[in-house]
Amino acid sequence: MAAKIRVGTQGWNYDAWVGPFYPSKTRPADFLGIYARAFDTVEVDSTFYAIPASKTVRGWAQRTPDDFTFSLKLPQEITHERRLRNSDELAAEFFERARELGHKLGPILIQLGPDFGPAELPAVAQFLPKLPKDIRFAIEFRQRGWIHDGLLALLTEHNVALTLSDGRWLPRKQMLSLAERPTADFLYVRLMGADQSIVDYSRIQIDRTAEIEAWTNVLKRYAEDGYEAFEYVNNHFAGHSPESARAIQRLSGQTAVEPEQLGEQMSFF
Repeated sequence: MAAKIRVGTQGWNYDAWVGPFYPSKTRPADFLGIYARAFDTVEVDSTFYAIPASKTVRGWAQRTPDDFTFSLKLPQEITHERRLRNSDELAAEFFERARELGHKLGPILIQLGPDFGPAELPAVAQFLPKLPKDIRFAIEFRQRGWIHDGLLALLTEHNVALTLSDGRWLPRKQMLSLAERPTADFLYVRLMGADQSIVDYSRIQIDRTAEIEAWTNVLKRYAEDGYEAFEYVNNHFAGHSPESARAIQRLSGQTAVEPEQLGEQMSFF
């Protein structure tokens, strides 16, 4: 039985989306609720900067449908400042806060910095066994030297997904091939884009059709094998991540909710 491909964006709180995606005059407080009418998952960037308040987490859950999921970034104090060391209490606090999402909690992303090189393998090896078994995790490396059989075996042992990132850190061809060697019972893909100079998030500026087709073909194949997949698009990928995400939905055989439909739904309230 085929599993689900969950498609969303990295974040939802962008003023530049008002008009092209959110209906005109939408208030920021209403962004998430409207976003969740178009997509069933989102990657939360704000948790990278600080552990959110319980009230905030519960608010996210209350403003989204029952089948919605949130993927949270592990705080940078753990990944970048402490570099996975001496962080047990802080991590435990974060995991407890994340659990307040209940069944809406998706994977937690352990995003490591570009200066976190393969020599830090001992830190990864001691960190992974401490991860709670009731939460799914994905880990992202940003140096090519990390990708070897030993690391893949370590991740497989702990059912931690190797994050497959389409961006400037690792070659797309290598990432696509690694999709064929899942290290967990789900896949986690981040479409980042190599051009960080994009500052206008209101429209598509780069044609990414070929890349979207390549990733969708891979994820459809593994969904058919029973792997749930999470795929998150960054604004830098093509310029306007909601449109990129809708393109993925259409190629995946899902129904894409167009922006004008969101406006029609708003008229009922």
